[in-house]
Amino acid sequence: MKSEFYLNPTITFLNHGSFGSCPKPIFEEYQRFQLELENDPVFFVQNKLKGYLKIARENLSAYVGCKAQDVFFTPNPTFAVNVIMRSLKLQAGDEILTTNHEYGAMDRTWNFYCKKSGAKYIRQEISLPIMSKEQILEEFWKGYTSKTKVIFLNQISSATALIFPVKEICDKAKELGLITIVDGAHVPGHIDLDIQELNPDYYTGTLHKWMLAPKGSSFLYVKEKLQNDLDPLVVSWGYEPVVKGETQFLDYHELQGTNDFSAYLCTPKVIEFLEVNNWKQKSKECKQIVIDNYQRFCNLLKTKPICPINTEFLGQMASVLVKTKQPLELKNLLYNKYQIQIPVMPLNDEIYIRYSINAYNSQEDLDILYKAIQDIIETTNLIEL
Repeated sequence: MKSEFYLNPTITFLNHGSFGSCPKPIFEEYQRFQLELENDPVFFVQNKLKGYLKIARENLSAYVGCKAQDVFFTPNPTFAVNVIMRSLKLQAGDEILTTNHEYGAMDRTWNFYCKKSGAKYIRQEISLPIMSKEQILEEFWKGYTSKTKVIFLNQISSATALIFPVKEICDKAKELGLITIVDGAHVPGHIDLDIQELNPDYYTGTLHKWMLAPKGSSFLYVKEKLQNDLDPLVVSWGYEPVVKGETQFLDYHELQGTNDFSAYLCTPKVIEFLEVNNWKQKSKECKQIVIDNYQRFCNLLKTKPICPINTEFLGQMASVLVKTKQPLELKNLLYNKYQIQIPVMPLNDEIYIRYSINAYNSQEDLDILYKAIQDIIETTNLIEL
């Protein structure tokens, strides 16, 4: 599949999890919409945009398992969580229960909110290595108190690349009457997703990661009963509109003024590309490569796996503990000397090197990484054993 992407052939690209790469047919569709916009910008925005967005939402909702009127596009999940955060009405002392495996931008969003509101952000420790799903659930709910009002968690963690038991947590949270917010940034196109089955109050995910859409394409799902309580992050033409749209919810959040909506409008092409190329099978093959190499890299770095090596906890990426005091220098060396694009990420006083595998990758890419790490171990003091 490498010929389908614009990736620099001199770079070993093992970081699809951060931003991914957009296939040529999807990127061409992206540019087609941009050209259509520029050919008659006013007519496009005033007469065509709403219809195009509706088609894109309908395709997206069918793919992720929700109703088209319950979801709208956002540039990224951080934007989506900020929309939710600005409308939450927690009191001083109320608690937001999360894990210590969340994405840094999300931690910062909730820390900002808590400083303003007096609420507390509880980063419950999920200890490593993970031994079972039951361990995660037991440790997570130890953070619950009578003051807990909101559950926030990622379905697939960024730094540790672990798949969390979101369904079980959402089910129990509902029994306790808690608000549930799920960050599924890494989920769509990566593992199966059915939002209605998960039944969260809010769910955000990206199209520009594992679904291969152009950059700046994500979404926010909101349960119908909560939609009218959600204020727009930007008040614009959708507030008290001259001509009302399908719902107040969509008016508030879709009509945000002049912007380039082309990445959103590519959604039907994105889904078509995944289906035509049998992406579920390709994803399965990629996961197998991830699993087949995990212990190998742990052995090389003389660290232990952070979870059982199976698809319950691992998808198309895996994080391996690496003992280094200079993570940024290690990342830069891998890129500048060995032409390997891969993240080296700190979290909770540990450092992880995370490799991602997509259809344009092969075993050869991981062999290149393996040899590079071997060389770094032998010729530098960046990695401790």
